[in-house]
Amino acid sequence: MLTETQCRNAKPQDKPYRLKDAKGLYLEVKPNGTKAWRYRFELVHQGKRKESMFAIGDYVYVTGKETEEEAQIRRNGLRFTSAEARKERDKARALVKQGFNPAHSRQLDKIKRENEFANTFEAVGRKWITLRDWEEITKKRRLDMLERVVFPHIGKLPVRQIKPAHILDVLKKADDKNGPSVKDEAKRTMSAIFEFAIANLLAETDPVYPVRKALPANKTQHKRPLTKEEIGELLRDLAGYERNFQVVSAFKLMWLTLCRPNEIVGARWDEIDFEQKLWRIPAGRMKKRKEHIVPLPRQAIEVLEGMQKFTGHRPHVFPHRDKRDGAMTDNAFRQALKNIGWSGRYSPHATRTTGSTHLNEIGFQPDWIERQLAHVEQNAVRGTYNHATHLEDRKKMMQQWADMLDQFENHEDGNKVIIANFKKAV
Repeated sequence: MLTETQCRNAKPQDKPYRLKDAKGLYLEVKPNGTKAWRYRFELVHQGKRKESMFAIGDYVYVTGKETEEEAQIRRNGLRFTSAEARKERDKARALVKQGFNPAHSRQLDKIKRENEFANTFEAVGRKWITLRDWEEITKKRRLDMLERVVFPHIGKLPVRQIKPAHILDVLKKADDKNGPSVKDEAKRTMSAIFEFAIANLLAETDPVYPVRKALPANKTQHKRPLTKEEIGELLRDLAGYERNFQVVSAFKLMWLTLCRPNEIVGARWDEIDFEQKLWRIPAGRMKKRKEHIVPLPRQAIEVLEGMQKFTGHRPHVFPHRDKRDGAMTDNAFRQALKNIGWSGRYSPHATRTTGSTHLNEIGFQPDWIERQLAHVEQNAVRGTYNHATHLEDRKKMMQQWADMLDQFENHEDGNKVIIANFKKAV
């Protein structure tokens, strides 16, 4: 067996020569000074014994201390100490005993590694999104979250190499920077992506599962209806948020129509009929894939006319900050709520719950309210009747709702006025 001194002091000659170590391992010294480990072995092929040589890698003498990570990077570059070369020889001998050529096995390992690095978390995540049966704006919103919160930390890692510690780090940073709701969305999304990866044999486990309860649960009651006092407080705080006129206008339109956040941010000017005071949202943008006609009260028209001065020349009512021909993302809502101190108290999705609660308490017909919320009637015949008859009713209802919001914002008891008007109407 060669000593370390013999390996280090071996000098180059005019021709390559080999120094024997043990069990088929040699140190080959080349004229240019390179020293390489070689393993000589025999394989039986079609009844004949054939001698071959396996290039293990170059010889290296390590001085000083190396971390395990540094050593692994070096070994991945096929640079081995004498002790490591013997371990590689033993692996090769084991393969030979099983009838495998170690050179072929290394080629397969290389292909596997290349495939593994091609299947990064970001690549798998993007593919997962494209396969979801979601409307495009939902896909964009989810991708936006991944690009902001997840991909910068684990996007370039092979999906098979991601550990629970990586996931916990992502969740902690999301919780600190973006809040508990984004943290929970990131957790659900990452777990779904790993489930997809496992189903496609790209990963073996979901590293989200072990740390799913490591951080406190989100205590925000996202869908709790706001009281009239809370509605007024929120609207006043939004009115004082002068940082972004567009976001405030989008918030107002959401409250005045009770549409979903993604429907609001995706609004296009060609969907708005100012003359008829209607907003026709195409089926492709609706959750239930059916066109939704939204009556626009006077206050909603005023909001849209205000926005038209700034964005009327663009396709979207509320354009993206950077991609001006694209739509704003509803993450702008969450950021605004954080800036005005409402993060954790209210989520945009609670707007619809709040509107439904108050309209039902006043006594408006449930069918009108459900139609306004675009909840699909399961009975096809009854659904057709509702669509045909409730638009005028909804126009009156939503104008009263808009008036009530004005009074809440002005510290007035809008319920009493609206209830009085409602009783007169019926």
